[in-house]
Amino acid sequence: MINDEQPTLQEGEEAVIENMNELETIQAELASLKDKYARVHADFDNIKKRLEREKYQALEYANEKFAKDLIPVVDSLSMAIGAAQIDAEPAVLLEKLQEGVELTMKQLLSVLEKHGVTPVDDSEPFNPDIHNAVQRVDSPDHESGAIVNTFQKGFRYKERTLRDAMVVIAN
Repeated sequence: MINDEQPTLQEGEEAVIENMNELETIQAELASLKDKYARVHADFDNIKKRLEREKYQALEYANEKFAKDLIPVVDSLSMAIGAAQIDAEPAVLLEKLQEGVELTMKQLLSVLEKHGVTPVDDSEPFNPDIHNAVQRVDSPDHESGAIVNTFQKGFRYKERTLRDAMVVIAN
């Protein structure tokens, strides 16, 4: 009996050619995908490097706005120094200097507040997280533990304490 199901030589060659064409198509697609991968990977590396540079620049220049806002305060202090050299009555000169220093202090506190730095409120009850009790005194006018006097103002940056207020509290 003759096996009719075996392919002829010509059919086998066609199958091999078809498989070779399919292989070439797959290889071309693989090369294209490798190229796309290499490009995406290079783009990712470039973005990563750029973000790293931007991060370092942001950290390096983080205080630029704060510094720019302090320049007018420096100008005010320079004018106060210049005013001290004017020939005038000592009482008038002292009054003008005091007025200028008070205005400069308001200006400085305003700049600090604009950037999130606020003084610790003296009217707050004693809190060991923001107050440093340096002395206890007897005071009939205050309750025990109340703040009687402030030696040195404390400051906060947003919710974080920069410096505790040095206070006197009642026994």
